[in-house]
Amino acid sequence: MFHDSLGSVEQWRDFPAQIASATGRSVIAYDRLGFGKSDPNRDRLKPDFVQHEARSGLPFIREAFAIDRMILLGHSVGGGMAIACGATLPAQTEAVVTLAAQAFVEDRTVAGIEEARIAFRAEGQIDRLAKYHGDKARWVLDAWIETWLAPSFADWSLDTDLRQLCSPLLALHGDHDEYGSRAHPDRIAALAGGQANAVLLEDCHHMPHRERPDAVLALIGNFTRTL
Repeated sequence: MFHDSLGSVEQWRDFPAQIASATGRSVIAYDRLGFGKSDPNRDRLKPDFVQHEARSGLPFIREAFAIDRMILLGHSVGGGMAIACGATLPAQTEAVVTLAAQAFVEDRTVAGIEEARIAFRAEGQIDRLAKYHGDKARWVLDAWIETWLAPSFADWSLDTDLRQLCSPLLALHGDHDEYGSRAHPDRIAALAGGQANAVLLEDCHHMPHRERPDAVLALIGNFTRTL
């Protein structure tokens, strides 16, 4: 499981256990370098940081747990990482599931991050992140905002990764997602090299697994049973 730009294992809450129950499969969630209980990341994220996870974090997880075949699931930017990792490791990837994933840098994405940057300036807001990331909280926030709003990131997309992806894919997206319109799941499904299905969840924003947990778990459970 790949968490979002401000996320961590702890912020998944009981969702990994729910996924395990819904699918009957073992679930591994990890804190990426710089997040949660992981070591600090001394570097700034580069424009290819989404694709880089396939060469940095994931190989160590696979080795530590002796993972051969895997279903990759990610939320938000973690969904992009799941796709990129699946494209990099086609023989090992059984399927990919994305929750509110961004496939490119959309105006709505930029606007949502700009609003969040203003909101995090309020007193006590950084403490919300420190609860999960400790003294890495400022780095976590800056890594999200500065990377996504940087001019060098404006042309980023998952297009190449999607075309290289061979495994089945399920893309779930909220119809009111403040960080991306339905253009993202539509593009993911249209460009994916393997069988792909995009589902737009009604009355749902950027956290489908919290806002529509029953629907999300049912969809993922049914999807995995077809593999």
